[in-house]
Amino acid sequence: MHPRRPEGFDGLGYRGGARDEQGFGGAFPARSFSSASDLGHWVTTPPDIPGSRNLHWGEKSPPYGAPAPSTPEGPAEEPFPGGGGGGGSVSGQSSEQLSRFAGFGIGLASLFTENVLAHPCIVLRRQCQVNYHARHYHLTPFTVINIMYSFNKTQGPRALWKGMGSTFIVQGVTLGAEGLISEFTPLPREVSHKWNPKQIGEHLLLKSLTYMVAMPFYSASLIETVQSEIIRDNTGILECVKEGIGRVIGMGVPHSKRLLPLFSLIFPTVLHGVLHYIISSIIQKFVLLILKRKTYNSHVAESTSPVQSMLDAYFPELIANFAASLCSDVILYPLETVLHRLHIQGTRTIIDNTDLGYEVLPINTQYEGMRDCINTIKQEEGMLGFYKGFGAVIIQYTLHAAVLQITKIIYSTLLQNSV
Repeated sequence: MHPRRPEGFDGLGYRGGARDEQGFGGAFPARSFSSASDLGHWVTTPPDIPGSRNLHWGEKSPPYGAPAPSTPEGPAEEPFPGGGGGGGSVSGQSSEQLSRFAGFGIGLASLFTENVLAHPCIVLRRQCQVNYHARHYHLTPFTVINIMYSFNKTQGPRALWKGMGSTFIVQGVTLGAEGLISEFTPLPREVSHKWNPKQIGEHLLLKSLTYMVAMPFYSASLIETVQSEIIRDNTGILECVKEGIGRVIGMGVPHSKRLLPLFSLIFPTVLHGVLHYIISSIIQKFVLLILKRKTYNSHVAESTSPVQSMLDAYFPELIANFAASLCSDVILYPLETVLHRLHIQGTRTIIDNTDLGYEVLPINTQYEGMRDCINTIKQEEGMLGFYKGFGAVIIQYTLHAAVLQITKIIYSTLLQNSV
């Protein structure tokens, strides 16, 4: 009995046959399945943690950049062999499980560093960016570490971890909005290898609409991360959602007349988001290409150990993501400073004094828009005013690189002991 499925179903990338012909203009043609073996692959697993692989029973993680082995003709091997050769099968299964565990652990360590361990750097970085009073720009890691210690001493550890829940909410809203928009519109969520300018434009339009939907929640999350813990109320984790919705409908916490309307924040928000996505995507592809060639040449020149093959299956992708995020953050740091100042204006937010570490300051800017903000910063604070708090970025990515390297050493040792 064949499994029942909707016509044109292709795993998570579902596009109905009729919908392909009408809504998509044939850009995503329905796939036909000619044999029973093809039917076994019409369901795909959801995206997992970066660095991990969706391995099924009996599959081995191939070396990064190495071609997939061809399937020999003849009867397929049983996934659960019994009798003779059981010892080799158990050993192979153990190696596969360890390899999969290694990929999952490496990806989890990367996610933990990006979203949890580096959050104090994000907090201080944003506080420095919106503090137009500051005389110390904190361009180096040394002054950033000093001010972090002062905040922790005067306000406690919560001063460096505030707003972390709201950042996860913003990520969830962004992913959810992108999925819903791509489901109900012909805009592609991913770009195929055989791309064309129209497909690229539609994909970037999807990203732009996603950033517009998440914009009020991003603004509420920004306020939570820069608001001083001294005058901060004990808000719930869903306060970000409440404030974001209130910002859209014009209700909630009262704001001053200097508050910029949301429609004036659309262009800088979408511009920053789209540029960040484009730069990170290009750099990620470029780094992956370099690592792929390097790995392939090393495999051709000399035989690679099983340990190195397992590591090559996971780390290139993580290194590419790391390099892409670092380069895009550095390149767009001035634009991010302008964006945060526009979002925070008129919200009656009280921030910490990043010069002293034990006082609070109000935000009383009166920017009329993006152009006025850029000109004002250039005239009153100089070109380095766009890079206030840049030392926190150095600490953030140094910490991330260190965690990746330590994780690689740990799993390399574990794999060597198991092989």
